[in-house]
Amino acid sequence: MKNTMGNGILVYCEFEGGQPRKTAYELLGKAAQLGLGPVSALVVGGGDTSSLAAWGAAQVFVVDHPVLGSYSTGAYTKAISAGIAASGAAYVIAAASAGGRDALPRVAARNGHGLVVECTDLRNEGGQLVGRRPVYAGKALVDARTSSAVGLFTVRPNSFVLAQPPAAAGAVVSVDAGLSGADVDVKVVQTLAPASKSVDLTEADRIVSGGRSLKSKEAYDSVVRPLAAALGATAGASRAAVDAGYAGHSEQVGQTGKVVSPSLYIALGISGAIQHLAGMRTSRVIVAVNKDPEAPIFQYATYGIVGDLFEVAPALQAELARLK
Repeated sequence: MKNTMGNGILVYCEFEGGQPRKTAYELLGKAAQLGLGPVSALVVGGGDTSSLAAWGAAQVFVVDHPVLGSYSTGAYTKAISAGIAASGAAYVIAAASAGGRDALPRVAARNGHGLVVECTDLRNEGGQLVGRRPVYAGKALVDARTSSAVGLFTVRPNSFVLAQPPAAAGAVVSVDAGLSGADVDVKVVQTLAPASKSVDLTEADRIVSGGRSLKSKEAYDSVVRPLAAALGATAGASRAAVDAGYAGHSEQVGQTGKVVSPSLYIALGISGAIQHLAGMRTSRVIVAVNKDPEAPIFQYATYGIVGDLFEVAPALQAELARLK
């Protein structure tokens, strides 16, 4: 039975360029719906916190220090731990982002907190937070809860529809984590902005992915990228396409690439190997285009088109242009 000494939910809100990432609003909105007590936000490293109250944060706990200017595992683990302690929350939810996957397990181990990772849904069951997560490469779902005084949950981006709750008080509380230069375990010598202006795959609401059937990088660039641009989507690729050099590793979707949960996933010439399905099976709508009617991906597709991707993709793009 869970020790419920804490109260409410603390949302760890990640920032980018001084502003909350989309996942912060997703999680704040969901936390407000759960009815497990007051919702507060945790910000590490500073930034514009003014919008967090509008998304339901009754309090915003801020841990700021010069060493938090760039992500460092040691410093962020210590800062998040201090924020959780200051909040008195029973539950902490965070995005299953690169930072969340790195820091939250360490926070759990350091403080004896229970941890449930990679959730795609959260619910209140008898006053306890329960997380649903896929297992066995997405072939099954399990419900998990924690028995510790504080429970940590990481959630895949795009798992929840943005639903803005009533504005809260939003009082800002500064937290001293006792940080120093000794807590920084890496030195950032340079930060390079990505050349692409597309939304990162893990947070993209729409994705168009291409597979080995494209046969060349030129075909990938002339078929997948224009259709993605027409849809306002991010371009992705299967491991086979990445291994063949059609796309970069940062665009790989799958068990050894990025796990995504967009509202729309279009798979062009992707057969549906289990490793790829593990990375995109939780997409809300899956559209598969493949010449092979027996391709495994059709078993999971919301809509399937048996046809040549070199004919179907341009036709879709032309129709989108006509609708605009």
